[in-house]
Amino acid sequence: MTKIDTLHSDGQRSHPVLRALRAADSFGARMPWSVPALLARLMPAWVFWASARTKVDGFTITDSTWWLFENEYALPIIPFALAAVLATLAEHVFAICLAFGFATRLSAAALLGMTLVIQVFVYPTAWVTHGLWAVCFLALIAKGPGAASLDRVMRLDR
Repeated sequence: MTKIDTLHSDGQRSHPVLRALRAADSFGARMPWSVPALLARLMPAWVFWASARTKVDGFTITDSTWWLFENEYALPIIPFALAAVLATLAEHVFAICLAFGFATRLSAAALLGMTLVIQVFVYPTAWVTHGLWAVCFLALIAKGPGAASLDRVMRLDR
């Protein structure tokens, strides 16, 4: 008798749905953190990288980026020109770091900060999207980048 085919106290076999749930739970428990960690790094990294690429033409910030930061993304905290430069650099640098699993916790924390700023000051109705990014970042901050990362190769991850 396997663990899945356990008997109830009254001697009857467990329901097929319960057996299926136990099997799925067992599969999930055996999955190495590296699998979801890699996806938690790559998916939001791709979003931030794609956003970063729309802000530049070569090594120059585009006129449309300046306009967006002055008019649509206007933050009450810092001047729009500084915000445009910082956001453009951060999206490029931290997306690359996250994708390769280098300085993962720092990169995830930085992009989480950006996500919170975007949520609060720019697009407050996009909480579902920002929530999904935040969950990825929080998981990476809490659990680390996984084995498929430069942090692990360089022994920077605990």
